[in-house]
Amino acid sequence: MASSGVEQQAQKAFGWAARDTSGVLSPFDFSRRLTGEEDVTMKVMYCGICHSDLHFIKNDWGNAKYPAVPGHEIVGVVTEVGKKVQNFKVGDKVGVGCFVGSCRSCDNCANDLENYCPELIGTYGATYYDGTKTFGGYSDNLVVNEHYVVRIPDTMPLDASAPLLCAGITVYSPLKYFGLDKPGLHIGVVGLGGLGHMAVKFAKAFGAKVTVISTSPNKKDEAINLLGADSFLISREPEQMQAAMGTMDGIIDTVSASHPLLPLIGLVKYHGKVVLVGAPSEPFELPAMPMLVGRKIVAGSCIGGMKETQEMIDFAAKHDIKSEIEVIPMDYVNTAMERLVKADVRYRFVIDIANTLKSA
Repeated sequence: MASSGVEQQAQKAFGWAARDTSGVLSPFDFSRRLTGEEDVTMKVMYCGICHSDLHFIKNDWGNAKYPAVPGHEIVGVVTEVGKKVQNFKVGDKVGVGCFVGSCRSCDNCANDLENYCPELIGTYGATYYDGTKTFGGYSDNLVVNEHYVVRIPDTMPLDASAPLLCAGITVYSPLKYFGLDKPGLHIGVVGLGGLGHMAVKFAKAFGAKVTVISTSPNKKDEAINLLGADSFLISREPEQMQAAMGTMDGIIDTVSASHPLLPLIGLVKYHGKVVLVGAPSEPFELPAMPMLVGRKIVAGSCIGGMKETQEMIDFAAKHDIKSEIEVIPMDYVNTAMERLVKADVRYRFVIDIANTLKSA
């Protein structure tokens, strides 16, 4: 007789979970399934803190399931593989991003775009095939079908690689898809947080001229001297914005707070593209005329498929692209979340799971 999903969840796990909409995280004992034939089990070493983790644990999007163990920027080391696993072995450095399952049969999956699969299974807060709930990377281990695992090159530091699994692929994918990866293009990056600073690094590696567009004048020095941006625009300064009108080939807009699109549409050249990767809670006002007369595009993009995610990681290794991080212990996570609300991080929190996650 087949075992039930609950009975299959036989591998002990320990992490930190939110129990309600307060979003407060605390120690949590749970279980994961045993390593299946096509599964990779990994010891989690580091996990990045994404802004969507914060939204989810506070139920800002109305889809939280408690208890919730967040985390989808996960890196670690393989500890066990199923007998049918072909691409990984014990000891490999690996990563897991925003999803752990997809239908594998729709047009999107057939074209290596699992991230757009209508049956996508999120790394946390979703229901897996066996009926159990998925729990994320703020935990000591993870069991994942090998298809959803990426290899981390040995030259890449694990801690600074973790944010690439979400922040990195979120900006890499639209740069590639919308043809904004060509040398000599002028790319604008709106916002200089976890996503924005990665967009600057990837765009520069593609050979683009990069302008950061921000409301914060105090970020100019870091944008240019630390991250390598070529110029800096203060979006609240009309004269600066006016002088830059019609100069950019494309813009990656990473801001999740409400902000006007019209000035950004004005910054791009005729046939230019403004690509949204942030997710403001309020709807945008989209003026038609500036788009019509300039044949301009306002588009969106969401993470990337598994093939492209591996491509992104390999590109990052080749060009020495790493996230700028602040490594924190597990018991600092609630303070980190409070700081994240205030945008008080340069530029991504990463939890040192292996050294600081202690069971009671």
